Formats: sequence, structure tokens, C-alpha cells
Amino acid sequence: MEAFRCGSCGQLVFFENSVCLNCGSALGYVPDAQRLVTVHQDGDDWVATDDADPLASAGARFRWCGNLHLARCNWLVPVTEAETLCASCRLTSVRPNDDEPEALDAFADAETAKRRLLHQLAGLGLPIIDRTVDADRGVTFEFLSSRGRSVTTGHEGGVITLDLSESDDAHREFVRQQLGEQYRTVLGHLRHEIGHYYWPLIVVEAGRLDEFRDVFGDERASYQEALEQHYAGGAGEADWSATHVSMYATMHPWEDWAETFAHYLHISAGLETADSWGLAVGEPSASAGTQAWTAPGPVEIGPMIDRWLGLTIALNSMSRSIGEGDLYPFVLNPAVVAKLDVVHRAITASAAG
Repeated sequence: MEAFRCGSCGQLVFFENSVCLNCGSALGYVPDAQRLVTVHQDGDDWVATDDADPLASAGARFRWCGNLHLARCNWLVPVTEAETLCASCRLTSVRPNDDEPEALDAFADAETAKRRLLHQLAGLGLPIIDRTVDADRGVTFEFLSSRGRSVTTGHEGGVITLDLSESDDAHREFVRQQLGEQYRTVLGHLRHEIGHYYWPLIVVEAGRLDEFRDVFGDERASYQEALEQHYAGGAGEADWSATHVSMYATMHPWEDWAETFAHYLHISAGLETADSWGLAVGEPSASAGTQAWTAPGPVEIGPMIDRWLGLTIALNSMSRSIGEGDLYPFVLNPAVVAKLDVVHRAITASAAG
């Protein structure tokens, strides 16, 4: 995530801010411009005072998303649009009832993560299609409380479902330890499930299926059998780090793709944040990053992985120096880098197309 500045006073502000804490100016996010802008009230409208971008130029008129308080949403809606909800909130088709206060708090957390996801996807040039506009190729989100009922986080036919218990830190950490995962976050869940959504769009429709199968395996293998074998402790999981980004990725080629896709977003966002804040590493981390893996063949993603590993080696060392564990507890072996490269080329080709 890049750093933003208040258009009135220049103070550093953040993606979720709706007010500048230095000068008190109102701040709102304009999805089309992918920017946080300063606005002032004029009657029922809010007018942009920031002229740094033609899509959010001074004089552009907006209103707040109808979920300003419910979902802590700071996104703006152009007054020329009839919708009361912003482009992000409109993608959510199911949410908790108003009489479920704990679930609504978790819902707001999930929406916050979704907004970060959508901002990143737009920056990468990936299509974000509302399922109400295109039922065959669009996406929608269902955020459900599992209190009193069973909710399974997953994706099916463009519908991404999230169990809102994942917003509870204690529950999520318990599950993470039970499953032996390196990390588990709400944003990570959404990145994984959106990977499932994009697979037919940027792999199948783009004619990249043979390339996918060469690296990830044949997705025509029975998913149900793979699921049962995985949760029964299937063979091959003990040495997953040599070929997969996570143990869950060993279950089936579709899950391998989704886990790798999510990890690519993880890396891409991390590098964007580092660039925005001016974080750069020198020796020994820079050279250590280039020596941390050996490509099995030419890969376009190589320079990106070199930068990422150099940065994370330094950050892990910093974390250890204050008595904490590694900030980035992953090993990117050549087979994983080859899979990340397939994801990278599929995303860049989609954006270019």
C-alpha cells in the first residue's frame, strides 16, 4: 500500500483515514482515481479540493458511501451515480443482520480488508466485475457469522464466502496453530478466494491452461478425493516446502494456484509498500536475496523475487533483534518461484490485454 498525504496540509495519512488528524480535513477514497483525496462539504455534497488527479480534481462532487459508519467505509460515490453504496460495498451481497452487533464489528473488519484487496487488484489492472452486472463472469462477497450455523469460507461460481469468525484474533490464531499455517489473516483469505475467481478468467479464457498444467498439475483430478485425502493426512505433505508455498497448496492444483496467487499479491503489496516508504536494503541483504534461490529456467519474476527476498531477510533479522519471530516465515524454492512466475505472467498479460 502506498503512502498518502492530506491535500490540505501535506500530513501523512493512511488508506483507511476519513479525517486528517493534523488539520481536521475530511478525506475520502475515489476508486476510479485509486487515491485518497481531501473533500469539503457543500450542501449535501462533498467537493474534492485536491487537484493532483484528473479523476479526483478540485470541484468533483461526491457523497459518502452509505456504509460510512456500518462498515467504517471511507470510499466516495460520485453524485452522478444513483447508487448509495460505493464500488466496494456494492460487491457484498450478504452481510449480518443489524441485530448482531458482534457480527457487524467483524463485518466491518472484513470490509476493510476487502477494500485493500480491491485497491490492489485495480492497481494490478485486473478486472473487477460486479456479479449484478455480469452474472456469468462477475464476483460477489458473502460475509456471514457462523454463530448458530455452519459457514464455510470458500469460492463457488463467483461467490466468495467468508466466515466472520476469522475476524476474531484468538479464534484465527487457534485455527492457524491447529493447521500448522505460517500466517492466517482475513486479507489472506480474500486473496486466496479471489485467486479461485480469477483462474477461469486469466488462465482458461486466456488460453494458458497447458502452461498451468505443466507447473501446477492437472486440475481435472477429483477435487473431492483430494479434499478427503488432505484432511486424512495425505502423502507428500511432510515435504511440501520443496514444491509448494503452503501445505494446503498440496491438496489440489486449484488450491495450489489460489495459494500461489494469494502469495503473489502478498509479495506485490509488500514491495509497493516498501517503495512508497523508501525502504531499501543494501549489503548483506541485497546479495543474500539474489542467492536465496536458483531459477530452474528463465523467469520474468526473477528481479521481483530478488528484491523481495532481500527485503524480507533484512526484516526478519530486525524482527529477531527485538525478540520476535520471523516477519516472513516462508522459503521460496525454485519450484515455487516457477509457479509464482506463471501467476505473474497471467496477471500482467490480463492487465495488458
